[in-house]
Amino acid sequence: MKELETLLERFWITKEEDKDLYYRVKDASAEITDFLEQKLGYKLIINPYMIKLEKLPGKAEMWMGIQEFEDKLEYSIFCMLLVFLEDKSAGEQFILSEVTEFIQASFPGDERIDWTIFRHRKYMVKVLRFAAQIGIIKTDDGDESSFMESVETEVLYESTGLSRYFVRNFTGNILNYSSWKDIENGEWFDIDKDRGRVRRNRVYRRLIMSPAVYSEGAEDPDYIYIRNQRSLLARDIEEYLDSQLHVHKNGTFLILNPSKNFKDVFPSKKSVSDIVLQINTHIIKLVKSGEIEKREDDIINISKARFVRLLEDIREIYLSGWSKVYREMSLDKLFDEVVLFMKGFSMVEVLDDGREIRLMPLIGKLIGEYPKNFQRE
Repeated sequence: MKELETLLERFWITKEEDKDLYYRVKDASAEITDFLEQKLGYKLIINPYMIKLEKLPGKAEMWMGIQEFEDKLEYSIFCMLLVFLEDKSAGEQFILSEVTEFIQASFPGDERIDWTIFRHRKYMVKVLRFAAQIGIIKTDDGDESSFMESVETEVLYESTGLSRYFVRNFTGNILNYSSWKDIENGEWFDIDKDRGRVRRNRVYRRLIMSPAVYSEGAEDPDYIYIRNQRSLLARDIEEYLDSQLHVHKNGTFLILNPSKNFKDVFPSKKSVSDIVLQINTHIIKLVKSGEIEKREDDIINISKARFVRLLEDIREIYLSGWSKVYREMSLDKLFDEVVLFMKGFSMVEVLDDGREIRLMPLIGKLIGEYPKNFQRE
């Protein structure tokens, strides 16, 4: 169902940005609300300004979060911006110096905000750009980019009033939380997490939101549920997402219909996606030849040095078919980009302070290589 896919992929749908889509999703909400509430445990918020599906993960993954942010301080500055906007009504204007003065004066914790530090100004600019992109503020006059060069820069902004809907409602007092795990567990406080509705919601969330759900052993409650309910799960996935569920001994994967056009998928048209397909193919060949061995759970542990040699082999074979950026990229940079990409799709884990690479079962599921005559083409 297209409307469900839109809700899953977008943070929210605002009426001002796309009125037709807003009403289309609103009209379709009756058909999907039961699935969202019963199977995923998700709340669909509909008001005169926006529609938002509160998407909570079944299990926290490294790729989750705001992709534009790289540092915890950026998240902190963004939270302070949300606090600042609490007192602003829709359409109310404010200038950049009001925000920076508020954040500097009110910022909690040991690290203090100092706008004379370039890094802090850079983070502020990234936060403001994200806030405008997500739709909680508008830029009426000026350009915040200049703030990176001069703290005296002024920009005129406008609150859209949507900031109050950005943060979800928590079941407990987040002031009592000490880590992200408290947030993850807070939703199911004082409930058996491995039975009934809680387990069902968690499994559906993991299947729909994560690239892979791996078995963690014979007693893994989530994988027991997947094995026992695979027919029901597959039917729901096909009915609501027009996709397939592939259940294997050690991993379960949601395989999208080729006609789907989600933003972040694998494989994709990105050059690094092609390279990873070639890496996966080479790994399978090494397993079949006995050069590397997989464990009973289909996991392979190799050293970083061995993975780098594998990259060198791939580069030597396929280099002429790669894009100019990757042809000229250093081996260290290539390693970093490939591993980051593969981590994001649950294909590898980095262990022992980066000295060991764990190759996960999804690698054997998706492989690809150029045609034999690609160099002539």
